[in-house]
Amino acid sequence: MAMSTTNQHNTISPESAWISRFAEPLDQQDGSQSSTKRALEGLCFAVKDNIDVAQVPTTAGCPDFRYSPLESAYVVNRLLEAGASLIGKTNLDQFACGLSGTRSPYGVVPNSFNPAYVCGGSSSGSAYVVATGQADFALGTDTAGSGRVPAGLNHIVGLKPSKGLLSTRGVVPAARSVDCVSIFARDVATAWRVFLAACAEDPEDPYARALTIERSSFPKALRVGIPDRCEWFDDHLSEACFRKAIDKIEALGATVDTIDYAPLRQCAELLYESALVSERLEATANLIERNPDSLIKPVYEVLKKGASF
Repeated sequence: MAMSTTNQHNTISPESAWISRFAEPLDQQDGSQSSTKRALEGLCFAVKDNIDVAQVPTTAGCPDFRYSPLESAYVVNRLLEAGASLIGKTNLDQFACGLSGTRSPYGVVPNSFNPAYVCGGSSSGSAYVVATGQADFALGTDTAGSGRVPAGLNHIVGLKPSKGLLSTRGVVPAARSVDCVSIFARDVATAWRVFLAACAEDPEDPYARALTIERSSFPKALRVGIPDRCEWFDDHLSEACFRKAIDKIEALGATVDTIDYAPLRQCAELLYESALVSERLEATANLIERNPDSLIKPVYEVLKKGASF
């Protein structure tokens, strides 16, 4: 397959959203029809470069980690079978460790509105190429916000399905027990189409589970939970926007309920202060031992903590 690979740099540029871009789109070649009945025909997509595409290098944002898989990730094959065309692989915070989109030797991905702002991460490149219209949708990963954060900062849809609904086979793990493949799109309808095409119980994914969708199970009236306390850190603009969003939700007829934020905060702290950190060593332990200089310093600092659990 002909493709180009971006040069390693530390600059901020639109090109830094891509790690590899294909000269010709990758399509399903055998002409087989799947149960999805080519539901995504005519759409092009990109995937975060910690998701395998057959015979295309996977870097996870680290050149020394680079390998060329023989098979594509299960979810990539599902999308190709549904008729979508794959156009390239996108930049990310190295090993999906970060929420800013700045921790990559392949360059800093800019915010799609203003390059002075961060794009968000770790799925920075996937969010950028969708927000700027270069792809109809993209795949990222979301362990602790890596999909939803860059989607929010670029004003697009970021869908994180419940654990196990999209297979993570063929995805470089960050913390395997909580990793999810996420979907980026510019509208909810497209994100939902992609989800339905990608969703399937993978018999080789130990976390996989089936989903039965019944329209009658959707509530007639929407209830939205908001934290009983928020930490704004003197960001009064964000606080005002949050209040405005609540007013809009209520104006649409939804009921807003306050929920106890404390257990959610405790769950968030587990990601970097528990054995979940040691899961991050699954893919990186050998590289850290052999060549620790391959890693960006803040990523290395996160990963080395895993040895203490």
